[in-house]
Amino acid sequence: MAKSTDSSPQPLAVAVLTVSDSRTEENDTSGQYLVEALAAAGHRIAAKTIVIDDVYRIRAVLSAWIADDIIDAVLISGGTGFSSRDSTPEAVRPLFDKDIDGFGEVFRALSYQEIGSSTVQSRALAGFANDTVIFCMPGSTGACKTAWTGLIHEQLDSSHGPCNFVGVLKVREREA
Repeated sequence: MAKSTDSSPQPLAVAVLTVSDSRTEENDTSGQYLVEALAAAGHRIAAKTIVIDDVYRIRAVLSAWIADDIIDAVLISGGTGFSSRDSTPEAVRPLFDKDIDGFGEVFRALSYQEIGSSTVQSRALAGFANDTVIFCMPGSTGACKTAWTGLIHEQLDSSHGPCNFVGVLKVREREA
């Protein structure tokens, strides 16, 4: 992963997807937290939506975003547990060109410090599809904060060293 030579962080276009059978725009605290955190970091919200926990609806939204040359990254909250309705990993993983194995591993290590062994019930994952980075995290606001502050914020910051994911996103192609 390339390190940016520019010392100022590069704003990215990021989409936020909440996967839930019960959340609405009024009570989607996790999605709202991610939107606010992204804006505070200087990124642009390219899209935000809520879909029910259904493999094909998740894939439909995500596939459109992956194909969109404007969207650099996607943050997905929800659907990563083990209930019969949790299907985010099944929906998202087949779309990946490359997995980011370390994301789930490090997320669970950070989460263990906060919630103990319950972290094993998270199937957090990340990967790349069409030069778009996709992070999937549990739906709780606390889990989204852990993922953002512990991992995602730095990896979407072009000035973070020794490396970050910005150098491999399609944002570079748009500017060339």
